[in-house]
Amino acid sequence: MRRPDHPIQSLIVNRWSPRAMSGEKIKDEQLMSLFEAARWAPSAYNAQPWRFIFAKRETKHWKPLFELLIEFNQTWAKDAAVLVLVISRKVFEQNGKPLDTHSFDTGAAWENLALEGSAQGLVIHGMQGFDYEKAKIVCGVPDEFQVEAMIAIGKPGKKKNLPPEIQKRETPSTRKPLKELIMEGKYF
Repeated sequence: MRRPDHPIQSLIVNRWSPRAMSGEKIKDEQLMSLFEAARWAPSAYNAQPWRFIFAKRETKHWKPLFELLIEFNQTWAKDAAVLVLVISRKVFEQNGKPLDTHSFDTGAAWENLALEGSAQGLVIHGMQGFDYEKAKIVCGVPDEFQVEAMIAIGKPGKKKNLPPEIQKRETPSTRKPLKELIMEGKYF
């Protein structure tokens, strides 16, 4: 059981990244509510640099996104209902100047999506294990965007249906103590 050292909302402490998914479809309305949550994230100058390219498993768009994943992620993400490629715009739309916080802002949008999905009882698992360069090509990502991550979304499944080596990892993780993460005035 996760236990925070200081009081926080249970929605935050209870969110984790399981891999066991049932393979069931999720309704479009439910999927859109995840993207709606992401839409309301804060961003510098309200630039909203995040973009989400998604593929539902039962569509022709699934295979190209699925094939971007490393083999380890394919072994469990095959049961996701949706895969999402997360990208961020590196420059402001209105003037083309660098948007230095594009990744930071996109991370806030991802977290909103993850929290909303967790609140709805869905599995939301972010991934870095995929081919970033190939993703740009396969998904036609313009040069002014950076590929950030992928997300697998699905309904909860059974841990016993995962490969044995993944079953061992299928538990909420702990976090480093605050004393390792925060510092006052300067870096340690």
